[in-house]
Amino acid sequence: MNPSTIYPQLKIHCEDINKTFIQKGHIEVPVIRNVNLDVEENEFLVVLGPGQCGKSTLLRIIAGLETPDTGYVSMDGLLVTGPGPDRGLVFQGYTLFAWKTLIANVELGLKLRGVPKQERHSVASYYIRLVGLEGFENHYPHQLSGGMKQRVGIARAYANSPGIMLLDEPFGQLDAQTRMFMQHKTVRIWEHEKRTIIFVTNNIDEALFLADRIILMEGKLPGRIKNEYIVALLRPREHESPDLLKLRAAITDATELVL
Repeated sequence: MNPSTIYPQLKIHCEDINKTFIQKGHIEVPVIRNVNLDVEENEFLVVLGPGQCGKSTLLRIIAGLETPDTGYVSMDGLLVTGPGPDRGLVFQGYTLFAWKTLIANVELGLKLRGVPKQERHSVASYYIRLVGLEGFENHYPHQLSGGMKQRVGIARAYANSPGIMLLDEPFGQLDAQTRMFMQHKTVRIWEHEKRTIIFVTNNIDEALFLADRIILMEGKLPGRIKNEYIVALLRPREHESPDLLKLRAAITDATELVL
């Protein structure tokens, strides 16, 4: 089957995804069951659920880092068979090279692809400015705060010009104030550099602040999609707006999450 002939307008299509892990050589742990999901071009989709509900595994399958047991993922109508530069990844851990400067970390993907030095420096500098780190180009990771390190990771992912950004609880290790700052920064970057984003979190308020649409996962394994919520609210959003609080109450009633 060629997904491009059936879903020509979709950015990402997940068809009946199932995944089971084998632990200790023989114990089967079902992680995802019967997940079907469509993601539109330039959509900001948030996958919301508590820990151990399969949401990160789903993201890794979309990234091509895991292979589904059954079903498939397509991007722009083409089957996903492994990792690729068309998908930018940002994880909770900072994954920066300690011996490289900030700009060298951002340039890394471009360098591996053989982009000439002057061009990759120009591209990296642009995204460093976009994430608000101009002036820190020659700093090393140990000289940066947690929020700054995460912004380096976002700049590095954007620098490779991916068609989609995949973020797996990227702000989970940050303090509350820095986390809120990073949420505002992420929305501004997305509005400036429109791209499809799939963002995984266990935090309702974070999901409501960021998302065009929220996919709520069941609260236990195997992971299944429980509900879908359209967040048709103008940005920037206020956490105390009546419409947002109403939606927050509905999601809170549906599952047990970190508030």
